[in-house]
Parts: sequence; structure tokens; C-alpha cells
Amino acid sequence: MTGGNAIRGTRVGSGPAISESERGETAPRKRVDYWCANGHRARPSFAVDAEVPEEWDCPRCGLPAGLDPQNPPAARRNEPYKSHLAYVKERRSDADGMAILEEALTKLKERQGR
Repeated sequence: MTGGNAIRGTRVGSGPAISESERGETAPRKRVDYWCANGHRARPSFAVDAEVPEEWDCPRCGLPAGLDPQNPPAARRNEPYKSHLAYVKERRSDADGMAILEEALTKLKERQGR
């Protein structure tokens, strides 16, 4: 019994061949070389009239790659993971934290006293 998958056994492009006249002409393209700090070369293609970006992510290592092989861009600085508490400590001083704690404790004591 099948699992109900109607397109089982098919893949993209498995239909009848389509000629270029039916599909339309492809746009003229140019290939651009980008180099990362590890010496990897990436060669994406762009439309001839498209603006070429200064940087491209290297598909092998993920570092930024530039147009100049002798002077590739430096790696971006990765921010370490911060917990919610670390973000709160950036926004509030210790004195602010103590004031909020005292206020919360006062409210809690009032509720318990009733």
C-alpha cells in the first residue's frame, strides 16, 4: 500500500524535454571571481547588466570573499551567545536591579499578608 504520495518516483526535470525556443533565451551572463582569506575561489554568475557586489560569502568556508585575491576581506567578528540575563545586565545597573527586586519583594509580602 502506498503512503499517499502522488508524485512518488518523479523528480524535477523528469518530464518531456523543453527546447530553448519554448523556454525562452537565457540572459547574457558574466562570471566574477571572489577570493576569501583561506584562498578559496568562488565564481558566481551575474547578468551582464547587474551590479556586482563587493563581497560574496565563500561557499566552502563561509568567510567573506572579495574581488582582490591579494587582499581578501577580513573575517566578520562573531558575537558570542548572550543569555537573557546578560542583555538585562547591559540595560540595568546593579542599583536599578536592587530597586526592582525590593519593589517585587514588597509586593509579594503585601499579597502574603492579606
